[in-house]
Amino acid sequence: MALSSLLLLGTAVTACSPQVMCSTDEPVNMPLFQPGHLTPRDSESTLEIGDIAPNFSLPAISGESVELYDLLKDHVVVLTFVPAAFTPVCSKQWPGYNLAESYFEEANAVLLGITTDNLPTLYAWVEQMGGLWFPVLSDFYPHGKAASQYGILRSNGISERALFVIDQSRVIRYIDVHDINARPPLEDLVQAIQKVSP
Repeated sequence: MALSSLLLLGTAVTACSPQVMCSTDEPVNMPLFQPGHLTPRDSESTLEIGDIAPNFSLPAISGESVELYDLLKDHVVVLTFVPAAFTPVCSKQWPGYNLAESYFEEANAVLLGITTDNLPTLYAWVEQMGGLWFPVLSDFYPHGKAASQYGILRSNGISERALFVIDQSRVIRYIDVHDINARPPLEDLVQAIQKVSP
């Protein structure tokens, strides 16, 4: 699939199902909290491209514990932090990554989804979205520790909407701390992982 196709398809994904292309004007078929317009960014990260990525170990909704450095032994890792489950933008962003699964496979990259929500909330949300192909991790306790390590914990206890691409040498190769009110462009992320691919 061409990157131009990803751009067009990515704008059409909603949370109704990861596999179904829907108009973004259609209502999302799940109860969603409407946070209103938020301050686009509310943190100051000290991490920069070229820095060593901080390690962490977080529980996944699958029941396992996932450690970043373990995955980096064999894969490029992409971290996608989103603010909260059951909110409109997050419920469109993560299902949108189903469009790019093959690019991750070709680049030997693993995607990790992270929020400060607890595991039961994340489990229910992922089920409502029809499932996701990547691990979903809870940064709930100690609250926001991983988000804090990456300098993206907001003053209200949720994370920024942020992407980090980390190579197998543990070096951060791409950072996008995005406007919390909007989805990061999918094609930008795909291009970033292709550049890091061995």
